[in-house]
Amino acid sequence: MNREGLPPVMNEDMLREAVEWAIATRRSVRAFLPTEVPREKIEEILDVARFAATGVNLQPWRVHVVTGSAKDRLCSAIREVDDNPALAAQHQDEWEYYPTEWRSPYIDRRRDVGWNLYGLLGIEKGDKARMHAQHGRNYSFFGAPVGLLFTIDRVMQQGSLLDYGMFMQNIMVAARAHGLSTCPQAAFMKYHKIIAAELGFAPDEKFVVGMSLGHADPEKIENTLVTKRDGVASFAKFYSK
Repeated sequence: MNREGLPPVMNEDMLREAVEWAIATRRSVRAFLPTEVPREKIEEILDVARFAATGVNLQPWRVHVVTGSAKDRLCSAIREVDDNPALAAQHQDEWEYYPTEWRSPYIDRRRDVGWNLYGLLGIEKGDKARMHAQHGRNYSFFGAPVGLLFTIDRVMQQGSLLDYGMFMQNIMVAARAHGLSTCPQAAFMKYHKIIAAELGFAPDEKFVVGMSLGHADPEKIENTLVTKRDGVASFAKFYSK
């Protein structure tokens, strides 16, 4: 990529197809191979992602990258608490990611993705033990060799979270260009205090979300899950007069 801001030299059709392919093939992958991702590749992805749009160039993102034993220690610390109901009950999200009042069509979409995933895995309704185990796989980054934890300065407001979303989308799309997959994870929000303690966050850092990064395991059935996306006509209105 040309860091001077000039577009790459590429056939227009090829460029469009490459960009659209990267966007359309992004999936939330929930099973990864242990194949190592070199630090240089992680840095290349982040180097591209930093060109996300950001209000008055605030660039509010901070990224903590965990691999190897550092990732293992973090995962162990979270799982130890998550597997103990009494300890887990002492933790809660620092901020509301999801609506406090669920209504259609959002509750329907949430249920669909949940039960479609559990259906693939053979987890029946009411099987709390297996549901907990599957949800707990979040805290091992679904086996991915790279974990990304995102924080933001506490003085920032909602607009910077919009910027953050575009930055994270850039990471996920850029990862596809490198043959990698991702899974953004709000599940980590519950244990933000553990993450902050393990990684030594500064007092002004507020946890946003986590993300798994690595090579998708093509043999795992959960990676065949494709969520339904409504067509343009369902969410867009066009005005010409």
